[in-house]
Amino acid sequence: MRVKSQQNPKTNVLFRLFQLILIGIFVIAGSYQSYGQDKLFTVVIDAGHGGKDSGALGKKSKEKDIVLSVALKVGQELKDKHKDIKVIYTRDKDVFVELHKRGAIANKAHADLFVSIHANSVKSSSAHGTETFVLGVHRNATNLAVAKKENDVILLEENYEKHYDYNPKDPTSIIGLTLMQEDFLDQSIRLAKLTEKNYSTSKQLRSRGIKQAGLIVLHQTYMPSILTEIGFLSNRKEEAYLRSDKGQQKITKSIVDAIVTYKHELDQIKASVEYNKAKDESEIIAGVVFKVQISTGSKALATKPYNFKGLQPIERQKTGNHYKYYYGKTSDYKAAKRFKTRARAKGYKDAFIVAFKNGKKISVREALKKT
Repeated sequence: MRVKSQQNPKTNVLFRLFQLILIGIFVIAGSYQSYGQDKLFTVVIDAGHGGKDSGALGKKSKEKDIVLSVALKVGQELKDKHKDIKVIYTRDKDVFVELHKRGAIANKAHADLFVSIHANSVKSSSAHGTETFVLGVHRNATNLAVAKKENDVILLEENYEKHYDYNPKDPTSIIGLTLMQEDFLDQSIRLAKLTEKNYSTSKQLRSRGIKQAGLIVLHQTYMPSILTEIGFLSNRKEEAYLRSDKGQQKITKSIVDAIVTYKHELDQIKASVEYNKAKDESEIIAGVVFKVQISTGSKALATKPYNFKGLQPIERQKTGNHYKYYYGKTSDYKAAKRFKTRARAKGYKDAFIVAFKNGKKISVREALKKT
């Protein structure tokens, strides 16, 4: 089965369904607690093949080299521009890493996403474009062929029979590989859809869509996971593009933007869950006013929503040579906590609650003792 990456009139409905599914998972299983204030959102970047396993071969390049270059660029971009995301590589040099160890790296890190980067190759030199896979059983010839090609790497491993319940001589045995990833299928599809959508904005790339196949490297992980094929090395023009700095930068941006958008959606859903959970609760502290401090700076900014990511009301208070900016004003401590949640969801990750009595700042602990 092929999930089309193009937008259609059902996009908003499907995204809303994705939100509801995630909210259900969060509320029922409490899984969102593993990604909270005490844990950075963690992404494992997996450069396919490596070492003695060259992967697909082009006229002038090897898959293992191109995907490693892209993987390192993706990781560096995330590290440089998104400090709230932790990056882990399954390999950062030309070494052979067994498939089960790649999954183990992600599982040990309790990663939030697993992104495996590969390049394609077929007998026909005319085939071109990107395609992103999630784990699933769709027994058409093309998907089985891709699964067999990627899974056959286990034949390079010593004693592979001990690590996998899979027979490389029988591609249909992939059916047994799909059960563990079922819980994450919707999230994996969402990330895959974002990735392919980003690829399709380049004139040099053609999105072949989202597909499902029994890929061992995805089966080994316990989190939303995708395997993205960034183009065909068997196509000379596409191989040249994948080898170029321009091509690799475009691929990198597509993957990074997909990850960041996915995380942003997750943050919004998490904030919504927390907000709704406390919505009908209140804890009025008589004589005390709570505010949320969101920033401090040397400039006196106008307290308008456009200066504070849409938040309002905002108050500005001068302290020495600096200005403190507060969001919200309430005697309800639980409402103040909702203000803090909303501020953090908007990007003010260090926002915190402060308390005032008769215009004088007091500790929150002292304020709560007065009840």
